[in-house]
Amino acid sequence: MRNETMGVTRGRLVGALLAAGVMVAAVLFMDGLARAEEADPKAKSTDEMHAALLDADLYPSASKCMACHEEIYQEWSSSNHAYASISPMFHKFEQKINAIAPTINTFCVRCHASVGTSMNEPREMPLWERSQVSREGVTCITCHRVNEAYTKVNGARRIVPGKIFEPVYGPFGGDGVAEVVKNKDGYKVATSEEERGNQIHTEGRKFAQLSSSEFCVSCHQVAVNLGIKLEVVWDQYRASPALSEGITCQDCHMGKEPGVASGYRTGAAALVNGQAINESRVRHDHSFPGPGYPTAHPGIFPHNPKAENWTMEQWLQFDYRAPWGESDWEDQVEEGEIEAPEFPEAWADRFDREEAREVINENLEAIERKRGLRRAVMENGSHVDGPFIDGAPRAGGDLDFSYIVFNTNKGHNLPSGSLGAQPEVWLNVALIDPDGKNVWESGYVDSVGDMADLHSADVLTGKIAHDDQLFNLQTKFLTTNVKGTDREMYLPVNLDVDQLPFLRPPAQPTTVINHPPFVRMEGRSIPPLGSRKASYSVPGELLTKPGKYRLAVRMRSRAEPIYFMRFVGATSEMERAMNEWMLDYHAYQVEFEVKG
Repeated sequence: MRNETMGVTRGRLVGALLAAGVMVAAVLFMDGLARAEEADPKAKSTDEMHAALLDADLYPSASKCMACHEEIYQEWSSSNHAYASISPMFHKFEQKINAIAPTINTFCVRCHASVGTSMNEPREMPLWERSQVSREGVTCITCHRVNEAYTKVNGARRIVPGKIFEPVYGPFGGDGVAEVVKNKDGYKVATSEEERGNQIHTEGRKFAQLSSSEFCVSCHQVAVNLGIKLEVVWDQYRASPALSEGITCQDCHMGKEPGVASGYRTGAAALVNGQAINESRVRHDHSFPGPGYPTAHPGIFPHNPKAENWTMEQWLQFDYRAPWGESDWEDQVEEGEIEAPEFPEAWADRFDREEAREVINENLEAIERKRGLRRAVMENGSHVDGPFIDGAPRAGGDLDFSYIVFNTNKGHNLPSGSLGAQPEVWLNVALIDPDGKNVWESGYVDSVGDMADLHSADVLTGKIAHDDQLFNLQTKFLTTNVKGTDREMYLPVNLDVDQLPFLRPPAQPTTVINHPPFVRMEGRSIPPLGSRKASYSVPGELLTKPGKYRLAVRMRSRAEPIYFMRFVGATSEMERAMNEWMLDYHAYQVEFEVKG
């Protein structure tokens, strides 16, 4: 059932605010209404409510910037930066690591929800109770309201608070802003709360570090208290050819070709009242193409101002996988041809379902664009050669062959180091006999999608065989147990005799022994411009007849293994979405003759 205020539905009221260009008013209205629904209004003092509104005013939302920077907003809205605070996997992981080591506290959220941290939102605050700008993760002001150069890691950066009229910081300076402010009546903008028009920042200032890789290091180099690095992209970049050639992170991740330093396109970063500002200036792409992808409900992500007509809890009740809101299906339900499901109260109205479906469709289109960028990054950053077959294959004889996997990226390893041990890149190779039958395979997955390694539940229970020839570039955490032997772990957590995990300071400084005692990482990734040979051997008993055989190969990539998702308590829907995003690329087949 839709909430009503003075006889006007929430959706229509917020829609009217958005149509009128009052973006922040709509956001604040939704935030305030959501909070009022979940708590007794009398429970909060007037001072507390005023403080919350003041905080929101001092940390403007991306939707406020969209009025002049719509193209950049659309790029950013489906980016990994915009996903940082929304990600259900992040929240599951963050909850798990804080349960193991509560002293970590705000360690993770100060990058993933940097504005929320600046606004003193509690670490454990549910996502749906956070402010809109906090839910935007790495939002506009996370980068463009920073004016101090940092080279520290672990989220060491300060966002300068201020209303929308305060200066912003960018790579060029503020000549375009100055022109608009000088002719504000012609551009129909407001430079103070007393004026009518679209509210804008009144000054642009150059901040040199924003164009350098050092700006990215704050959140892309992360070490936990044991000295294990969960994010090692900066370490990899510092030792890379890209650094020596002067290639920055921005060159590859904000340029015109995903993952390749091939220059930037030009164009206006701002469109004010239909008039382009600085049309010939270098234009940075704020999609930030990378290997990551979303597994959240598409009503929640990508960011879409139209989606703010409903709360996060209501969106999570909308079954987007069902045909809810599709006109033909809704007609059949209305005419009794299809038995209507028991809709949640928030979605009992057909008009709301159809409006929500439009939002879902828009967001799914944006996600598909993101999928294309992800594929381009992975394909541009790697290459597979082979197969290289040893000798002349004969029926009944062993078939020995190999492939060579190249990391064509100059800037960091393949895969790079987000979360250290979790990103998965592996080879899936299959041998098909003359009858079209798959007689041998490596890189296969189990019933839940995990590779058949030591972490596979199906391998551990004997349902499938261990993949002894698996070529897997996933880095592993290794810990030493009480018997002095190594054990692969999901997180760098030592095991005591009672098998309870704990984190404790090392007896010796990490800098002395070069790794934490009893914990280390077994790196399997390929360094920049490096290569790795994948060797295979097929038993002769599987080559039963002469004829034409085929070797099929593909690289596969996924952000998180399912066993790790289950370790942190992920839902089945999260697992499904993770597997749906599994990427296959560099797929091809080679035919060869096996003689009798």
